[in-house]
Amino acid sequence: MSIRIVGAGLAGCEAAWQTAEHGIETELYEMKPARFSPAHKSAGFAELVCSNSLKAERVESAAGLLKEEMRRLGSLLVPCAFACRVPAGGALAVDRDAFSQMVTEKIRSHPLIHVHTGEVLTVPHGGINIVATGPLTSDALAGEIFSLCGGSLSFYDAAAPIVTAESLNMDRVFSASRYGRGEDDAYLNCPMNKEEYEAFYNELVHAERAPVHGFDTADPKVYEGCMPVEIMAGRGADTIRFGPMKPVGLRDPQTGHRPWAVLQLRRENAEGTLYNLVGFQTNLKFGEQKRVFGMIPGLEHAEFARFGVMHRNTFLNSPEVLSPDFSLRSDPGLFFAGQITGVEGYMESAASGLMAGLNASRRTAGEDPLVLPETTMIGALSRYAASGGEGPFQPMGANFGILPSLDEPIRDKRERYAALAERALKDLEKASGDCARS
Repeated sequence: MSIRIVGAGLAGCEAAWQTAEHGIETELYEMKPARFSPAHKSAGFAELVCSNSLKAERVESAAGLLKEEMRRLGSLLVPCAFACRVPAGGALAVDRDAFSQMVTEKIRSHPLIHVHTGEVLTVPHGGINIVATGPLTSDALAGEIFSLCGGSLSFYDAAAPIVTAESLNMDRVFSASRYGRGEDDAYLNCPMNKEEYEAFYNELVHAERAPVHGFDTADPKVYEGCMPVEIMAGRGADTIRFGPMKPVGLRDPQTGHRPWAVLQLRRENAEGTLYNLVGFQTNLKFGEQKRVFGMIPGLEHAEFARFGVMHRNTFLNSPEVLSPDFSLRSDPGLFFAGQITGVEGYMESAASGLMAGLNASRRTAGEDPLVLPETTMIGALSRYAASGGEGPFQPMGANFGILPSLDEPIRDKRERYAALAERALKDLEKASGDCARS
């Protein structure tokens, strides 16, 4: 018996790896390169369309704990990410092209994974199937999914620009990580004094935005975790100065003082030829991006390898339709995985694919699903997707707030996070048994 998986993004690749590693013939369907979504540019699998950062690396952080849990469950993407890492301080950032290439090669070379190119227009039924088509699912398939599931939730998401390193004005830029954490060359910093910031801010909030195509264009919902910088700036003059442009932990070597505001640039590739504008997701028109962002010291003559873009993201109302194992309640043989389930973030999407693939394999073998305890990060995210929280369902990324409190309260935040991580990994080992890998 084989398992069909639709979509070769982060979640689909992780799901396919799980099913194949469990000895099951896996049919993986991917529409690229025959057709691309508005946000995808590469023909490779597991394409990162927004940031190249996979968030914090430390196990004592929520994002780091998530990756460690995935590693212990036999993740494909986590070891690939570490093999393709670029300097990013305390974060795990990757060369996105090298990462996609490595994942693609591993998927295509697996003897039990058979890749089919072309757009899937209908939800597969019969047998065991996984839909991992992401938040940019093509219109025909999305329409059928939402008819099947009885509703959807739509957002607009944004990506940050990328500039070439050779075009930066290094007389104004300095290398440093906040508080000296990580490698000194992990980030380039563009410092601004008060006058420079105020002039930039005024142009930013009045800059012309690109039209948003799709639906709800009169009042599009924008996910907080990927808020366009111009929308964030509209909330107040100091909002971005305490957000993506916060200067804390940095000192300008030219002045010896902390700047008024700072734009950080993070490496996009191992060669250090491309840099991402950290936290500068945007929907400004391309010409406006060049003009307004060119006001930032160091970017006066920046060449944009990619301008920021905004696109529609679509999510299931998962608490109404999904079980904690990511299967459809009305059809237990049909699993969903990735951001379409309402998990937010690259690794969160991959983790849902890992669990969908693992549980699809168990269902094929006639075994009960593996639902991890809510004390683990993956278990808590699975529970959130299946149950939601207070108020309308919104996407959720890894954070310690979704884990149950410790039996003995710990006031120090660092010690508390370390204790939560230690408990999570112990409970993961107990729950997963021989599925966990140390």
